[in-house]
Amino acid sequence: MDSNLKASLKNLRAKLALTGPVDEELQELLLQLDGDIKQLLERRVEDTQDSTTYGLAERTQEISAKFAVQHPQLEPALRELGTILANMGI
Repeated sequence: MDSNLKASLKNLRAKLALTGPVDEELQELLLQLDGDIKQLLERRVEDTQDSTTYGLAERTQEISAKFAVQHPQLEPALRELGTILANMGI
């Protein structure tokens, strides 16, 4: 499942690079989400059970809703990421 997550993040980054300027609030939300996902993946590698990244799927869906209006081409990639996170129970 981690490989699907990594592929989804790579896809999102590629689409974001092609999108053009993103407002500061959405950019900050994406950076926080990206950092939390990276932290989660590192913890899974270390087999650490304690996690403060609960709710990443919900946060991804909220960001997706904001992007849907301003950047509709990014919304499918964010929705896919949210689905992967939800399926992982995150």
